[in-house]
Amino acid sequence: MTENGFAILLAEDEPTLTANIKGELEKSGYTVYAAFDGEIAEKLYFRKEVHLAVLDINLPGKNGLQLCRAFRDHNKQLPILMLTALSDVDDKLDAFNSGADDYIVKPFHMKELLARIEVLLKRAAFSRKNSEKIHLRDLEIDLDFKTVKRAGNEIELTAKEFLLLTELVKAGGRVLSKQFLTEKVWGLNFETGTNTIEVYISFLRSKIDKNFPVKLIHTKTGFGYYISDKE
Repeated sequence: MTENGFAILLAEDEPTLTANIKGELEKSGYTVYAAFDGEIAEKLYFRKEVHLAVLDINLPGKNGLQLCRAFRDHNKQLPILMLTALSDVDDKLDAFNSGADDYIVKPFHMKELLARIEVLLKRAAFSRKNSEKIHLRDLEIDLDFKTVKRAGNEIELTAKEFLLLTELVKAGGRVLSKQFLTEKVWGLNFETGTNTIEVYISFLRSKIDKNFPVKLIHTKTGFGYYISDKE
């Protein structure tokens, strides 16, 4: 380990870019495990202690989306940053649906990459011993470890589903508009499709409410969405 104690897995198939990123990260005190294809990256991940992954989507062997899903299945708290030349909205949604926490498009400024990595590591809160939890009826959200349980059963959510659910629960029953949720979950500069919120609310309902008699996620037609445990 280098001076800050964090290790980063970098999966990128362009040698020059890999060398540049690796050099900058090491200057900032990170240990970097670099791989030029997905299969090697996967082997490194399971052999090393990794605190964050930077994954290019277009990798030989296994692509970045496949790696992202595999890493997310193994570790729900691992920060994952997708690094790619693709900038289409559908590509962004594919990355987030695979479990990515953030997305940066080439070409990019190295300072921006370093800043995003720092933010993701802070969010992960590796040094915190006690997790912060939110409870609503039989629903439990662990904000530090990014886990969700209902009636004691763990529910697997993508990063965006988790953020959306958290915003709804934190609102304490207030109705949140589509615009508000889009800005909070995807950011002001992210161009979502017109039905993105509806799609993600549907995802949440299928995971949070489908198998339970009391439905928590509700719609106020023309206004937005809210969470309530009142039957």
